[in-house]
Amino acid sequence: MSDEPFDNFRLSLMQDFLPVSLAMVERARKGGPSKLIEAFTNSDDPFNELRLEGEPVAKTVREKLDQVSPGLGNPVMSVKVDVNTDIDESEPIFDEESLIEVLDRIENRLEELEQHFQNEGPTISSPSSEKE
Repeated sequence: MSDEPFDNFRLSLMQDFLPVSLAMVERARKGGPSKLIEAFTNSDDPFNELRLEGEPVAKTVREKLDQVSPGLGNPVMSVKVDVNTDIDESEPIFDEESLIEVLDRIENRLEELEQHFQNEGPTISSPSSEKE
């Protein structure tokens, strides 16, 4: 049996119900029932307004739930990933000649860096061990 309906319900609780209910509780705490009813009478979309109002506190609650158990406050969404395994193995991904050119270029730049540092002080390969 799939847990998807349960996961969808939990996600809805965390993203919709929790912020709205926290905003409603805060309004009731600060202004009493009249302040709570005001949200429904003065707005065209009261639930969206309450959701936005309660989101900062809900985010904190979700983060604390995640500290108890990862994924509890911020449910993990399942993702379907398709991997293309059709690789033409007859042709190498890189050719040896190009790789050697790149490695030679890297080696030359490292030598230039080392010469630069030799002119200014201790080298990269042999740091100064003189401590007085």
